[in-house]
Amino acid sequence: MSSYHEPVMGAEVLGFLAPRTGGLYMDGTVGGGGHTKMIVEACEGCRVIAVDQDPEALEAARGALADHRRRVRFVEARFDRALDDPEIRDRGLDGALLDLGVSSHQLDADERGFAFRRGVELDMRMSGEGPDAKAFLATAGEPELVRVFREYGEEPKARRLAREIVKRRVTEPIATSDDLVAALTVSLGRPPSAKEKARIFQAVRIAVNEELEALLSALPAIRDVLKAGGVMVVIAYHSLEDRAVKNAFREWSRSCVCPPELPVCTCRGEALGKTLTRKVVRPTAEEVERNPRARSARLRAWRRAA
Repeated sequence: MSSYHEPVMGAEVLGFLAPRTGGLYMDGTVGGGGHTKMIVEACEGCRVIAVDQDPEALEAARGALADHRRRVRFVEARFDRALDDPEIRDRGLDGALLDLGVSSHQLDADERGFAFRRGVELDMRMSGEGPDAKAFLATAGEPELVRVFREYGEEPKARRLAREIVKRRVTEPIATSDDLVAALTVSLGRPPSAKEKARIFQAVRIAVNEELEALLSALPAIRDVLKAGGVMVVIAYHSLEDRAVKNAFREWSRSCVCPPELPVCTCRGEALGKTLTRKVVRPTAEEVERNPRARSARLRAWRRAA
């Protein structure tokens, strides 16, 4: 598990989930197995359904959790597509965790094509299936590229970068990290900083894996399979993801969601649950020093009504 990231905010995750004997939990992004290991070691007799769309991650998690194999069941799927699992559907979940970050292993393995190190061939697929980053950059129209760089990468010169990519791909594909960095350099008029490169590569990764769409699909689906009193914990690393989680939890925690102009409530009339994090929870300075990739993590938690 050493090549995967240290589980982010592990103590905080356990504090909100409060796993108990006999409970069934889902780790929707098991990665190297760090959070799942903490859950099964925190309670006797609880079980975890460990989900990941990355087969390499599942293999690493199986090794890390070999001592707990009777209490962990592995499912290879994107987390929003794992909720039709018969056990989840029939029994319900006592808790669920989504850690939306990319693992250290994925970032550090050049063959996975996530990084902006020199000479890395662009791929960025979490599952290894479907169109990769090269295909996205070769086929996406200029308006789509502008949207991705602006919304997912928060790039002020998104239009200029999109135009440069469309121009370059006429003669040569944007196939490597060097190609994408070169287009970014021209659009900025100077060499980009590491932070600027990271934002653009993150934007492409989010688009390739449809990460925001998966999250928006998964949030209500997880809510609906939580048992009474069940808790959902989400760790996001991007403002769009965090905003989606914040808005969903806030709406579900309101007793009335009718438009203000309606004189009488005609909606559900009661809250579906309660937001447990009045403010977003951030990692401690000590954790960030120990694990710099936790720096941008933002945790929110919600409990379904009893």
